[in-house]
Amino acid sequence: MINRILLLIALLVSGSIAADSQSNYQPAPENLVARQWFQDAKFGLFIHWGVYSTLASGEWVMYQQKLNKATYEKLPDFFNPQAFNAAEWVKMVKDAGMKYITITSKHHDGFAMWATKQSTWNIVDRTPYGKDVLKQLADECHKQGVKLFFYHSHLDWYQDNYYPRGGTGGSSGRPDKGDWNTYLDYMDNQLTELLTNYGEIAGIWFDGWWDKKDADWRLDKTYSLIHKLQPAALVGNNHHQAPKPGEDFQMFEKDLPGHNTTGFSNESKVGELPLETCETMNGAWGFNIHDKNFKSTTQLVQYLVKAAGSNANFLLNVGPMPNGKIQPEFVKTLGEMGEWMKVYGEAVYGTRGGPIDPHPWGVTTIKGNKVYVHLMGESDENLLLNDFGKKIRKAYLFDDQSAIVYKQTEFGINMKVPQSKRKPIDTIVVLEF
Repeated sequence: MINRILLLIALLVSGSIAADSQSNYQPAPENLVARQWFQDAKFGLFIHWGVYSTLASGEWVMYQQKLNKATYEKLPDFFNPQAFNAAEWVKMVKDAGMKYITITSKHHDGFAMWATKQSTWNIVDRTPYGKDVLKQLADECHKQGVKLFFYHSHLDWYQDNYYPRGGTGGSSGRPDKGDWNTYLDYMDNQLTELLTNYGEIAGIWFDGWWDKKDADWRLDKTYSLIHKLQPAALVGNNHHQAPKPGEDFQMFEKDLPGHNTTGFSNESKVGELPLETCETMNGAWGFNIHDKNFKSTTQLVQYLVKAAGSNANFLLNVGPMPNGKIQPEFVKTLGEMGEWMKVYGEAVYGTRGGPIDPHPWGVTTIKGNKVYVHLMGESDENLLLNDFGKKIRKAYLFDDQSAIVYKQTEFGINMKVPQSKRKPIDTIVVLEF
């Protein structure tokens, strides 16, 4: 009889867990609406900012220079971003044609950029600045109509309870003991703060799972917590694998979906969720004063268009300086991208990946009854496109609406785009069907 009672209790408990689990996740109606908005938005700003910026050598400096906790704890004393102006940041984002911001709430060094109550290892308690930058940014985003995501690191080089250690952070000088579940509780408590005290949050962008692939990360519990607190919040995870239950969008680091030039995406087949790719404006995520390898406006606009042609958003990163300003080189390029988007944004915003696969000459996007053919690579004046099963009724240049000569046959769509009509960044031909 006792065994039967114990079995019944076990079944009830397991049923309760399954009901709260994300394994059979069904997104809420508001989450589906948010996914639609996300796919329409197409362009966002990634921000890597923390006390590591004081050393001007990127966000991995604690690991790369093998700094232990005692040494690294000195950095907040030098972090005093008096020039930070949330209104200026958000205006810059809007002027660039971006629709959302994803900012590091906590990177791998564990330092919280908000007034967390879970630890004093945060910007309010440890720096002379003493203010909550995430609160300022959230308030300004809500005011100016820009969505806000929080990047949050699973990995933590600072907390003792992040134990057993993963593949990184071995030089931090932490004791070889700790309680893993206590650390996960700490992380969930911090996420609760972020999703409770900062108004509507568009989503959580996780990173660092890859540090301990075989650990029990309790993703079901964490994802369920997020969706309970804010059902519309989108969950994504930069784990470089196929999407897991409870996730709402799939991300690709420094690669377009379906590509693996960086080696990060060898386990991440393109799924059915909304897609996003992220890239840097030079070679660094966090502020790196030595990195002058700036990508051109042409390169970045073309990357944005290629992402859209691959049915993905483009999350473009800046690493603000320790004073709170964004490098002038970045501001200039973002402004130029915004000017381009003011003219050509119709062929990007609200589109989906086009019916013709990407080619060396470029990509296609689609919206309504229009296919936008983006010619960005070298191609002959006569271009043969694969037929996509729709009768073309007219073809014309996006810029001046001038007609393009075309012929649609069983072999495909042949169109002539004179070299004299080509644009240096992107020549867009509109096919109406």
